[in-house]
Amino acid sequence: MDTAEDKVVLKRTIGYLSGVSFIVTVILGSGIFISPGAVLLCSQLNVGVALMIWAACGIISMAGALCYAELGTTFPSSGGEYFYIKKGLGPIPAFIFLWTFIIFLRPAATTVQALMFAEYVIQPFFPGCPSPETVKKAIAIALILTVGIINCLSTKWIILAQNVFTVLKMASLTAIVISGIVHLAMGNTSNFHGAFEGNVPNVSQIGEAFYQGMFAFAGWNVLNYVIEEIKNPSKNIPRSILTAMCAVIVFYLLVNISYLTVLTPKEIVSSAAVSVTWADRTIPSVAWIIPVSVAVSIFGSLNGGMFMLGRLNYAGSKEGHLPAIISMLHVRYMTPAPAMIISTIIASIFVIPSDLISLTNYFSFSTWLLVGLTCISLVVLRYREPNLERPYKVS
Repeated sequence: MDTAEDKVVLKRTIGYLSGVSFIVTVILGSGIFISPGAVLLCSQLNVGVALMIWAACGIISMAGALCYAELGTTFPSSGGEYFYIKKGLGPIPAFIFLWTFIIFLRPAATTVQALMFAEYVIQPFFPGCPSPETVKKAIAIALILTVGIINCLSTKWIILAQNVFTVLKMASLTAIVISGIVHLAMGNTSNFHGAFEGNVPNVSQIGEAFYQGMFAFAGWNVLNYVIEEIKNPSKNIPRSILTAMCAVIVFYLLVNISYLTVLTPKEIVSSAAVSVTWADRTIPSVAWIIPVSVAVSIFGSLNGGMFMLGRLNYAGSKEGHLPAIISMLHVRYMTPAPAMIISTIIASIFVIPSDLISLTNYFSFSTWLLVGLTCISLVVLRYREPNLERPYKVS
């Protein structure tokens, strides 16, 4: 007869620092290297408005993350939005969310990150011309398969990789920030004179700027998908969220300021890869460091996103909304290997016919729609179950 020690369950291996690392690594994907130009463009090149929008996007993301923290500590089960929507709005909306997320949303996000990784990896080999689509997609599929295999073999490997990539990302962003501070000290402040002068964006343009900025903050909900693997979740989830989100907001603002100390708003908007343009201007002899840093950043974000998707599949299968085989764990490695394999296959298929622009637009709109459903579930549960024990309660 099996004892409690013989049960095959997810192990709690993620502590406070690893939780912070997961959030930071997933958020710091390709967004900070792509969105600055889009936010400025939608802000009508108004520097002051653009920086305010970046700060507001961070605050909104933190508010969303704290709402998720309440749900996560109240219902400590892997599955994220799926589980909360099921509790608050019922099984049918949860079922629709689960299949939409697994079949379309997360594979689309994974594909975007993999294609961006491939673009930055191979672009130095094709200076002055577009990189071949076939080569790019082959590298993207190889990356997805590699990340999928890592996630099937060991949770400890994933945590180690996330910690390493977080350090590398923060180091590269810190270099950009320090360079910006140096340029500010040298008096390169012309782009900040009359920061709020010039054209003022209308409501529609501000909305689109928020759309672009929020894309750069995507990933703040990652811990809610791995709650069953977090040590002392009632304390570590809110602490990890507050620490990570504050760090990301500060870094994003400082990185944008750094860009503006070297490049004009028009140069930022016209650049396809603003970080590469910045590197060519400030460190031309070692400008290759930035594309490498972007690739490392995207790899870490992709790794965390794949880790999250496998746990969602696992949770949905346990509730009977997915085939039972997906809820099985690898006996030796204690990872949701069948769920990871299915996620990897779907994302790899998405690479073949896809392009970045359509995937990004589709992913972002649908994702925030589902976040709205989750927050509605929080409000419903507050009124329907007011006496439910909530280890953490958001204001």
